[in-house]
Amino acid sequence: MSQGTAAQHCDVLVIGAGAAGLMCALTAGQRGRVVQVIDHANKPGKKILMSGGGRCNFTNTGTTAANFISANPHFCKSALARYTPADFIAMVERHRIAWHEKELGQLFCDISSKLIVRMLLDECQQAAVRIRTDCAVEGIERGADGFRVRTGHGLFHCASLVIASGGLSIPSMGASGFGYEVARQFGHAVLPTRAGLVPLTLSGRHQERLADLSGVALPVEARCNGQAFRNFMLLTHRGISGPAILQISSYWQPGDDLRLDLLPDQDALQWLRGMKRERGASELRTVLAEVMPKRMAQRLCEHWLPDRPVRQLDEPQLKQAAALLADFPLVASGTEGYRTAEVTLGGVDTRQVSSSTFESRQVPGLYFVGEVLDVTGWLGGYNFQWAWASGHAAGQAA
Repeated sequence: MSQGTAAQHCDVLVIGAGAAGLMCALTAGQRGRVVQVIDHANKPGKKILMSGGGRCNFTNTGTTAANFISANPHFCKSALARYTPADFIAMVERHRIAWHEKELGQLFCDISSKLIVRMLLDECQQAAVRIRTDCAVEGIERGADGFRVRTGHGLFHCASLVIASGGLSIPSMGASGFGYEVARQFGHAVLPTRAGLVPLTLSGRHQERLADLSGVALPVEARCNGQAFRNFMLLTHRGISGPAILQISSYWQPGDDLRLDLLPDQDALQWLRGMKRERGASELRTVLAEVMPKRMAQRLCEHWLPDRPVRQLDEPQLKQAAALLADFPLVASGTEGYRTAEVTLGGVDTRQVSSSTFESRQVPGLYFVGEVLDVTGWLGGYNFQWAWASGHAAGQAA
């Protein structure tokens, strides 16, 4: 880029054409602001397109602040209260996008996540928002009259700069630490980051005993650090995954105690006593196979539980077996990392950001929205609702 190239002027420059960035842009555009969105990827909304198996779990009707992890747990309340799941559903229905509720308040497109991206782009177009992809940022400077952003497509000059560049999860989609670098450049603290909503890996004895059960799924209640999630667990070649494990992974760190209730719909001791009365001649593995996958039942009886008829178990042995089934200790060794993580925990410290406008308390005119902030939702549409709510709040102010 030659030094003589004229700067392109706008009121609001949004860096990042993901969920939060597009929502911020269309909201600011609807206020009559001149808005430019830039993104280093080759098309907007790439993580939206891949989400929910291509159907986009675009919100959760039960969203509350309690569904988010942050060092500053009150921060998300204001934005979530001002832009609710009902507000986003209204936009979806205005664009005649068919949707359904899957479970636990999770809403999905009937047809394709492409429709959500198309809706956001149409809203941006109606608000005269300009979007430029394949546009990498080379440097940012702040002057008396706003920000100058150097890119491969020339120089942009703006009064308000919105960082909507996401976190570190799924680098194959173009994720990077760009937003954290900008935050630090302007004096913001960035809290330590780690992979969230991510499969856990096993090693040693557990890995040896369970690896060949890859593909087996069963309902469990996963517990760690005072949190509990009831849903399916999937055994993998390297460890464990599935919704219950992805959820608890955000609360787990190496060395933490992880427990599984393998019979989450039963009182294990009462159930075993009943089996002893009614099915005493049956092997324990046989009756277990009626309430969990057969291969899992067999493996438990090969290594952890008595492998004999139920009637041969005395009361202390029944109690011991029940305790193991209800509180199975699983020693995870790590996570699959950002490569497969759905979100990034940690990020820009929210104590230096306004919870109503998302403007930096350090630098007027600088805004942070979405996943780059230290706010991380549960699995099930919560992170999209945070993107819509934070983007909308900043778009009303920027």
